[in-house]
Amino acid sequence: MVIFILGDRQNMSLLTPASEVIQRHLEHFIDRHVLLAGDIQDELGTILEAASVRVLTNQYHRWKNLQPALGENVLFASTATAEFVKPCDTLIYFWSKNKQEAAFQLDDLCTHLAVGSQIFIVGENRSGVKSAEAIMEGIATLQKIDSARRCGLYYGELEQPTEFDIKRWWRNYQVDNVKIHALPGVFSHNELDIGSDLLLSTLTEPMSGNVLDLACGNGVLAAVVGTQNPAVTLTLSDVSASAIDSATATLAANNLTGKIIPSDVYSDLDDKFDWIISNPPFHDGINTSYNAVETLIFQAPKYLKKGGRLRIVANAFLPYPDLLDKAFGGHVVLAKTGKFKVYEAIKR
Repeated sequence: MVIFILGDRQNMSLLTPASEVIQRHLEHFIDRHVLLAGDIQDELGTILEAASVRVLTNQYHRWKNLQPALGENVLFASTATAEFVKPCDTLIYFWSKNKQEAAFQLDDLCTHLAVGSQIFIVGENRSGVKSAEAIMEGIATLQKIDSARRCGLYYGELEQPTEFDIKRWWRNYQVDNVKIHALPGVFSHNELDIGSDLLLSTLTEPMSGNVLDLACGNGVLAAVVGTQNPAVTLTLSDVSASAIDSATATLAANNLTGKIIPSDVYSDLDDKFDWIISNPPFHDGINTSYNAVETLIFQAPKYLKKGGRLRIVANAFLPYPDLLDKAFGGHVVLAKTGKFKVYEAIKR
């Protein structure tokens, strides 16, 4: 636990190792207009002492945590706006574990920053932050200026702004006759993953009513279900802005309609559903985390109608059977491979 004293109030904040490395260089930021972006995992943006601080986050739950303190100075979006970035002369970019997502985000940000802007890129070594030098070649010459907490911190100044065009970053593929669109960093970005394929193999029976695709990613599950069952009402939800944009594009490409809602699991959902389907993540950044899945399972009965079904796919080693039994009183395994299992639980 790190304790910061700001003015006459005490602010306690648990910082990530990457943010703790930034804390070792506070003198760089005192008179700068700072933009924090990338894999934001804590509330450094609310306590960093600078001329001004803005935060761009792709994660809805991070935005909800930061918005009360930062107001309009925090933006939830997959890409930046010129209006939001241009007042800033310093970028602190928290490296994404997904190299392509980092390249996508830096391409976007370096379009809006002015030549000479200071750029700090920080991340845990295991996340591949050393790739920053190659990705920024021709844009900014980076030098490693610190190494601590198993993290690297790189610094450079913007030499050649980029010319961001999001069309270059979209990836498209098909699942049978269903068109899938995805941005970097979204699960199953380039092709259908094995787990989702296994889950879809169990969704062949006629479906009706309200269907929620939770942690929807690029929207592949909802798009296939909606194409096969035109009468269903679709709701798609994810914590990622890039996933929200990808799912929106996927539904549009298949002439499907549905509600697409940014939500931290069920935080912004009010309806009750006949089906909840999901290939839920078990990572938060580069760290394993079961918090979201535990919430997904334990609160599912509250969001299901009587007789409603929760159907999820997961790595076989994950401890979900016990969670399902506690939440629903039982479950069945509908399909399995050596690596994955598809579970179903019904609200009685």
